[in-house]
Amino acid sequence: MDAVCVGETMALLVPEGTVGHAADTAPLFRAEIGGAESNVAVHLARSGRPVAWRGALGDDPFGQRIRDRLAAAGVRCVVRTDPERPTGLYMKEPGPDGTRVRYWRRGSAASALGGEDAAEIWRLRPRLVHTSGITAALSASAHGLVEELLDAAPEATLRSFDVNYRPALHGARNAGTLLDLARRADVVFCGLDEAQSLWGVTDVPELCDLLRGTGRRSPDLIIVKQGAEGATAVRDGRSWFQAAPRVEVVEPVGAGDAFAAGFLTRLLDGSPVPDCLAEGARLAGVVLGIHGDIPPTRPRVPTACETGSGPDLGPRPQ
Repeated sequence: MDAVCVGETMALLVPEGTVGHAADTAPLFRAEIGGAESNVAVHLARSGRPVAWRGALGDDPFGQRIRDRLAAAGVRCVVRTDPERPTGLYMKEPGPDGTRVRYWRRGSAASALGGEDAAEIWRLRPRLVHTSGITAALSASAHGLVEELLDAAPEATLRSFDVNYRPALHGARNAGTLLDLARRADVVFCGLDEAQSLWGVTDVPELCDLLRGTGRRSPDLIIVKQGAEGATAVRDGRSWFQAAPRVEVVEPVGAGDAFAAGFLTRLLDGSPVPDCLAEGARLAGVVLGIHGDIPPTRPRVPTACETGSGPDLGPRPQ
């Protein structure tokens, strides 16, 4: 496999016909799926890459829907079914001040992910393994799995980690844990707003210095998402900046995952860093213009992004 993405995918309920009405009065809900790592997997698969998603699902209709949707998108599902735990669920609540997200994930099947799942991942011989701080926060065993992925990856496997800070999930207590995990990866994605909330960092050089740390291991490539300005990538003392795309924003959730996927697919091609940034911004622009985390079909998109200030590449739900 070119890539294996590891983490929790949940069923997603989206209220229909809520314009001008509270979400809890909506007569209908549309069933979708959502998960940071599986979003990345879908985008990679649509770029033509062999990609797998490793997670755990309940033995229930939501779990089956997730399998079906990911498989239909071209993702190989290497899933562990847990008959004792449910598939996680969350709901979007659009409102005049943005989209609020509610989660029902405590005790979910994915919370039982652990170090033993790593063997199935290495069996696929991935060129790249991608996970996030969300997975690490699900449980102690899931945190152990993320450590295993970052510490015991074969030498030829690139380790990608997206901080993906969620205030309601992580809290201030996990700031040190997320920093420790980010420092172990080869490729790190982090929003400057995340860094400020977690570590009090306010600019790109300060964040890069923090992530490099003082230990023997540090990231080779750091990608800093800077909201409406764009994103900066830093490697070996050099930095490259990509302006955010100019698009009409329909919904921002999911754009950060699209950015990571676009960047990673070009990185797997061996493309120069500026090309990786450009593809990340292009794909994020597509997702900013739709409802949902991923386009329903392969979209026709612009060949290049305009320069200048644009919308945020993906604020995180609470």
